[in-house]
Amino acid sequence: MFMNDETFFCTINVFIFVLQNVINTFTQTAKHSRCSFYGNVNVGKDVTIGELQQAYHAVILSYGAEGNRRVGVPGEDLRGVYSAKDFVGWYNGLPSCRELSPDLSCETAVILGQGNVALDVARILLSPLDALKKTDITQPALEALAESQVRKVLIVGRRGPMQIACTIKELREMVNLPGTRPEMVAADFEGVPEALKDLPRPRKRLTELLMKTAMEVPGDKELERRKNATKIWGFRFYRSPTEIFADPSHSRTASIRLAVNRLEGSGERAQAVLTGEVEDVSCGLVISSIGYKSLPIDPSVPFDSRRAIVPNSVGRVHQAAGLYCSGWLKTGPTGVIATTMNNSFDTARSLLEDVDSGTLDISTGKPGSQIVSMLLEERGVKPVTFSDWEKIDSLEMRKGEACGKPREKLLTVEEMLKVART
Repeated sequence: MFMNDETFFCTINVFIFVLQNVINTFTQTAKHSRCSFYGNVNVGKDVTIGELQQAYHAVILSYGAEGNRRVGVPGEDLRGVYSAKDFVGWYNGLPSCRELSPDLSCETAVILGQGNVALDVARILLSPLDALKKTDITQPALEALAESQVRKVLIVGRRGPMQIACTIKELREMVNLPGTRPEMVAADFEGVPEALKDLPRPRKRLTELLMKTAMEVPGDKELERRKNATKIWGFRFYRSPTEIFADPSHSRTASIRLAVNRLEGSGERAQAVLTGEVEDVSCGLVISSIGYKSLPIDPSVPFDSRRAIVPNSVGRVHQAAGLYCSGWLKTGPTGVIATTMNNSFDTARSLLEDVDSGTLDISTGKPGSQIVSMLLEERGVKPVTFSDWEKIDSLEMRKGEACGKPREKLLTVEEMLKVART
C-alpha cells in the first residue's frame, strides 16, 4: 500500500499458490489504474529501498522467507538430502530448482519436520500417478515420480502428538490418501488421551484425528483399504536427527541417526530434551522441512539475523520512518494463509494510524511510479508489466488444457521473458 499510487515489485521466478479468491482479488488490484506492477525487478539491486522511499510516502516489505534453515548435523550435504523448499520448488516449477533431479530410487524416505509443508512433500512422494497427472505439477517431476521407488515415508518431529505443527485439513488429506496406510508407534501416544480434555478445540480435534488414525481398529471398509495399500506413511515423534550416514561408496545417503527425546513441560511450550538413546533408520532420501527464514533485502533495512526477521512493532520497521513489513518477514515462518492475512491487516492498520496521527507525513507530494520507471529505464532494466504476466499465465493454462492439467508451467526465466515480450 502506498499513498500516491500502488506499486508491486516481484521476482518473476517466484510462484505463489493461493486460494482462487485471493488470486482474483490480486488481479483486480493489479489492474487498477493507480497500481503499477513491476515484475522481474530485483529490489535492493535494480532499485534500492531508499529510492522507493523517495518515490513513495510509505513502503511495505512483504517478500516472505526464501532461505533454508539448515539441520546442522554431519552428512547434511550428502546426495539424497534436500531441503523441502528446494524439493517443493522442483515439483512446482521454480526455475532455480529445475536442475534438482532428486534421487527417488530408494524405498524409504525420511522427512524432518511435521508441518503442512512436510505433509505436502509426503503426499507428493506417495500419491497415485493418475491423481498427480490432474494437477499443475511439472512434467519433469511427473516423469521422475513415475519411476520413483519410494514406498515408505516417515515424518519425524522432535516433540509429541500434541505439538504437531500441521493443520487438520492437511492431516485429513494424508489419512485419506489412496493406496496408502498409516503406521505409528503406540508408545508415542502414552498419556495423550488423558490430556485431550484440556486442549483448545482446534488442537483437540487435530489430536483426536491423529489418535484415531494411529490407535483405533478401523472399520471393515477402511481395513480393506489399508490391506490393499502398497505404500506406508507414519509420524515418528520424540525424535531429533543427529547424523546422516552415507553408503559404503560414500556416494549417497544410506541412513539417519535419530536421538530419542522426552518432553519437559506441556502444551505448546513443551521442550524436547535428549534421553541419550539413539536409533538408526535406513533410508535413501532425507528431506528437511524444519522451516524457512527471511533474508536481508537491502543494507538500509534493519535486519535481525538471529530471528531472521525485520525488527518491527505491529508492522512498523524499527528506526525507519515510512517503512513497514508484513507476513513471515515480520513474524518468522509461522501460521497459514489466514494467519498471514490477519497479520497484513494489522500492518495496514498501523500505517493508517500513522497517517491519521501525522506520524507519517503525507502533506507533500511524491513522484511514485514515474520516478521508479525512469530509474529502471536509466539502468537498462526492462520490467515485466502485469499484462506481460498475463501472457505467461495464458500460455501456461493453454498448454495445461492440451494435456488435461490446470496449467503446464514454463520452467526458465528466459522462456517466461520471451513469452512476456512477444
